[in-house]
Amino acid sequence: MGSERARLTTLYGGLLVLAGALLTGLVYLLVQQGLDRSISTAVTTAVPRGPLPPWSAVPAPTASATPARRMEGVPADIDRGLAVTKEIGDLAGEAALSRLLTVSAIVFAVYAVLSIALAWWMAGRVLRPVAVITGTARRLSGANLHERIALDAPPGELKRLADTFDEMLDRMERLVGAQQRFAANAAHELRTPLAVQRAAAEIGLAGEPDARRVAKIRSKLISVADDSEHLIEGLLLLAASEQGLERREPVALDVLAHAVADGLAGEAARRDVTVSVRAEPLAVEGDGVLLDRLTHNLVANAVRYNVPGGRVSVLVTRGGGLEVSNTGPEVPPETVPRLFEPFRRLNERTHARGEGAGLGLSIVAAIARAHGAEVAAEANAGGGLTVRVRFPSDDRS
Repeated sequence: MGSERARLTTLYGGLLVLAGALLTGLVYLLVQQGLDRSISTAVTTAVPRGPLPPWSAVPAPTASATPARRMEGVPADIDRGLAVTKEIGDLAGEAALSRLLTVSAIVFAVYAVLSIALAWWMAGRVLRPVAVITGTARRLSGANLHERIALDAPPGELKRLADTFDEMLDRMERLVGAQQRFAANAAHELRTPLAVQRAAAEIGLAGEPDARRVAKIRSKLISVADDSEHLIEGLLLLAASEQGLERREPVALDVLAHAVADGLAGEAARRDVTVSVRAEPLAVEGDGVLLDRLTHNLVANAVRYNVPGGRVSVLVTRGGGLEVSNTGPEVPPETVPRLFEPFRRLNERTHARGEGAGLGLSIVAAIARAHGAEVAAEANAGGGLTVRVRFPSDDRS
């Protein structure tokens, strides 16, 4: 900041000194011209009309006097008086201008020093918010992201900069908190199946297990391994979605909706859930694999978190994008935004078979962000949830 303060001081001080020099020169020129006119006027009006007294007949100095041209019709004594008075006026004017120049130089020197000191102070005042922002940024770490600048200053560019920095810190704190929760939840989710596998192997295979016990343990280990594989696939897909898209191509969202519904028809029948699809032709630019996963997660969640005899409605429109709505248990409205966070569920996990890891909607949100789409959800009045994904190319067919 020292160099910036020196630059601003040089700029401000230079401008003030330049302005002072111009003002001093202008004042000197104006005073010089005004003094000459005043002396000339005084000479022509102050000389007596009668003969000069004997004591006033002082010869003009020969060093600087110049012979004056005698005016016609003017008496000789008056002509000589004019010359003497003009010479005295010139000498007085020169003395006054010399004095003015000396005083102006002294005042200008004092003004230059004060201007540089004032410029240094002004530069410090202007850069004080920058110093506060820099100091706060240097102190920040993962342990004190809650600190804010909270700059107390009048509205202006630096005030907006400080407020923007505080808003950025808010976003960073939320992101870091989400990453910490994600890491903790991921570690817990990955540790649980490993603990189950270890317990099954140690307890089930203790002693002399028979073929029946071995088959049961084998089935349990395979089930836990499948859940672990699905969890790891979900984490990898979530990470890949957060990295953005590597390629884009037109994807028929209406065709995807029908294909996903057909693929989940068997599971929907086992759960006694009816799936209906109403889709208008809609093509969006994106990754077909990721968009298929987005649609699959929405419809699969709507089928699994439902009630016997429930319904799932899949709607694809050019103006509304993709909408999936279902019947089901009551969803508190305040919990809806948190459902898009990793490992968030409406109810606590029981680790039942096929329960899922709680990554479905978080993957949906990540894929939507990668495609520049907006995701919104709301709780239905009679139970269940409605999720809408609006793509930026919804107006195209």
